[in-house]
Amino acid sequence: MFKLSKRSLSRLEGVKPALVECVHDAIMLTKVDFGVIEGLRTIERQRELVASRASQTMKSKHLTGNAVDLAAYIGSRLSWEMSLYDDIADAMKAAADAKDLHIRWGAAWNVSNIVEWDGTMQEATDSYIALRRSQGKRPFLDGPHFELMD
Repeated sequence: MFKLSKRSLSRLEGVKPALVECVHDAIMLTKVDFGVIEGLRTIERQRELVASRASQTMKSKHLTGNAVDLAAYIGSRLSWEMSLYDDIADAMKAAADAKDLHIRWGAAWNVSNIVEWDGTMQEATDSYIALRRSQGKRPFLDGPHFELMD
């Protein structure tokens, strides 16, 4: 079983309580250790991310405390391997379901509420990729990103 570090907890300051609770529950359910890399953002930080193309919008839910970015760890090493984020998303889905929350995941933008997705989060990502390709567009995979929907 994993737990959030002090640094991760500090990065949840300003995030909506329901999303904070979801992250706390997910760390207890996950097969993959993770930490919080970003929660509430300033407008200046969002401008930087858009300028560097790490974000695509100035209307980010991070600005209102309705989003978090979670990073996978293997031991003490940060990993960006997508399969790890599928596992984290599965834990976030289970935690959100238990709290009756609507969560969207950044690797399956076409699914407005991952709780309602009938399948694994890897399948949700595959569906998103197929949709974008069918539209002649490149998918924007943001595996660390989770946002609370209204």
